Amino acid sequence: MPRQPFSALPDSARLWVFAASRPLSPGEREALTAAADDFLDEWNAHRVPLDCARDLRHDQFLLVGVDQETAGVSGCSVDALVRTMKGLGQRLGVDLLDHASVFYREADAVRRVSREEFAEAVARGAVTPATTVFDNTVPTVGALRGGAWEAPAARTWHGKAFF
Repeated sequence: MPRQPFSALPDSARLWVFAASRPLSPGEREALTAAADDFLDEWNAHRVPLDCARDLRHDQFLLVGVDQETAGVSGCSVDALVRTMKGLGQRLGVDLLDHASVFYREADAVRRVSREEFAEAVARGAVTPATTVFDNTVPTVGALRGGAWEAPAARTWHGKAFF
């Protein structure tokens, strides 16, 4: 099955969010999406092509979704995706596999800080339960569309962990 537009994925599609450690330049965005497209065009699970898509948001977040109803992803296919993203990040000089940082909005900018720095910002009152955070653990495209990815901290795991 060919790669499709991200908007065509069903709500039940599994989702991975790869957050770049910094905003990407136009050339880096082009290189990232081209390499991701090349990978997704060949992505398969046990020789069965995967019905998948990608989207780049805020010049920093690569979203990859796969419709598991047409063909389920396997551990090997997920490993291949992660290896590819790690290699792309190394090639671009950014970390795409950073699960320890917190990404949030500060005015119109996306900020990336350590969990400790985020906790300090909470203690100072610079970050509140209403602060928009990016929950990169969102498991499905439907949850993303429903507002679970870019949401007030109070509605995400950040609310439980920091407030």
